[in-house]
Amino acid sequence: MDSTISNIAGVSLVTNSLAIIALVMLTILVIPMICRKIRIPSIVGFILVGTLVGPYGLNLLAGIDAIQSLGKIGMLYIMLQAGIEVDINDFRQQRTHSIVYGFYSFALPFVLGLLTSRLLGFGWVTSTLMGAMYGSHTLMTYPIVSRYGVQKNAAVNIAIGGTMLTITLSLLVLAFLKSNFVYTDAITTGGLIARILATIVTITIIFPWLAQRIFKRWTDPNTGFLVVMTMMLVSALMAEWAGLEGILGAFICGVSLNRLVPNLSPVMMRINFVGNNIFVPLFLIGVGMMIDLSLLWEGWITIIIAFVMIATKLVGKWSAAWLAQKSFGLQPVERQIMFGLTHATAAGTLAIVTIGYETGIFNAEILNAAVLMILVLCTSASFITEYAAKQLALQEEARIEADKTDDTWQLMTVGENRHYELRELAELGELPAPSFAVEDEWSGAMQLVNSQRTASIIYHPNQPINTINRLLVAVPRYAEKEHDFITCFGLVRRLSSQIGAKVVFFANEDTQKVIQTFCRRKGKYLRASYREMEDYEDVLMIAKQMAPDDMIVMINARPSTPSYNPLFEQVPTMLERFFSDHSYIVVYPEQETGSAIPDMMSGDTPQASRTWKVVSWLKQKILSFQQR
Repeated sequence: MDSTISNIAGVSLVTNSLAIIALVMLTILVIPMICRKIRIPSIVGFILVGTLVGPYGLNLLAGIDAIQSLGKIGMLYIMLQAGIEVDINDFRQQRTHSIVYGFYSFALPFVLGLLTSRLLGFGWVTSTLMGAMYGSHTLMTYPIVSRYGVQKNAAVNIAIGGTMLTITLSLLVLAFLKSNFVYTDAITTGGLIARILATIVTITIIFPWLAQRIFKRWTDPNTGFLVVMTMMLVSALMAEWAGLEGILGAFICGVSLNRLVPNLSPVMMRINFVGNNIFVPLFLIGVGMMIDLSLLWEGWITIIIAFVMIATKLVGKWSAAWLAQKSFGLQPVERQIMFGLTHATAAGTLAIVTIGYETGIFNAEILNAAVLMILVLCTSASFITEYAAKQLALQEEARIEADKTDDTWQLMTVGENRHYELRELAELGELPAPSFAVEDEWSGAMQLVNSQRTASIIYHPNQPINTINRLLVAVPRYAEKEHDFITCFGLVRRLSSQIGAKVVFFANEDTQKVIQTFCRRKGKYLRASYREMEDYEDVLMIAKQMAPDDMIVMINARPSTPSYNPLFEQVPTMLERFFSDHSYIVVYPEQETGSAIPDMMSGDTPQASRTWKVVSWLKQKILSFQQR
């Protein structure tokens, strides 16, 4: 077996490991190019290639076990990626919808599958397990959604949230039946519950705590990538140890690490690159290698069972998406993307059908029909998701164009060149056309800010921004009257969404009402809490409420603007004395050109906020604070 190509029964079989790797990498390179030319999803291309080169096709690959082992990591990658890219704010807002849709997506196919399986003459145990198989689904087509950039759409978040429930319910049915057939004497129910609790505590509490401390000490993206990879694999192993499936562990791990791995961060870019270009294609090729097309000519029983299984799954999942559309007031294209995401099946079905076959619950015909069902449903889901994601992307692009402004942002640091951190802040805040600057002293920074009208940020990064737990936003009186206040609010909302940080607004009662209106806008929801702050002299009180992983965001203003306060001149002193151990951002909204400053809300434009007597009062406060 030292030769690269051997001939066994007249069939070419690649046995050299380097040749196998070269062939697989060539496939991963070429297939997407061909698929783009003939306009089919690359997911379909990889599955068909796996069928062609697999043991039931040309039998070109001898290292089937190795490819399928690596491909299993690809499935974990898909689930991890889905968990990390969930918009936590939208997920919290849509959690009720996710639970309802998860129930729809499991219950309808389960009941329908139970009935059709009984009509085919199967027993109750077999029919129940087949119902669980129909109820589960795999986010096979999620990379398509991610590629089109519509992963934050409400329908996508509802589908992903519902996935967690459907997978859990399906695997619980499997675990119950498996315990009766496999684990009757091996493990008690109490022991199984203890393992599940230990797994949940480790993944949801210990891993985020540990990752945050590692990210604060080592900011290298490669280290972050390896940390996430390790935690994903350990989570999958612990889930299997608890009697569940690794894909559920990987998904929970992704949700737990969500706020520590922003979507636009260097760590997430490495996760996407390695997963989408290596492990996910290997998984799809591995699925294709399991498909034996010769079964189509061996008899009608397998074909009939496969046809019923495909029809049951499609009808059940489409009905769930239709009910969700009607219940939640979604668009038809959002129903399509939910249907495309949730009727593909792979890992969960393979787990259920394999265990069912090994325990004697399923026969060979069900096993073969299930593999054919995987091929058909992965193909149809790819086309449907591709079309729907493209339509959503076009709608999103049109919306962005309609909301587009000519804002430019200037970002700067004081005393130290932190170009990398400034660029990371600009990417996470999705700031258009940013420019970067470094000033030796605060006086130079303030002079630069006051010399121009563009929106400006002074940033002091004391720790990596993805390790921030809360954004404490100090909003001065009449800030809502500023021409560009909505843009500053948008910056806070986007940062919160990207890093998963909670937001606490400190503002007076009138300003809070305006902010609450902004937070409830459809499609731009922000979950926040509020604290009373009558005026900017109360900013010093925020220092008493700050935790080590908090960051303060101060909304300031230039002279001759509605919310300008003479106290703003003392902000550098306050920051250096009381907030130097924390990260902070000072934001100056864009100043409108011209003498008249329009009131963006209702009401009259106020007079200048305070007299200069307040400055002396502030100095006294600072001195008293120092003496404590």
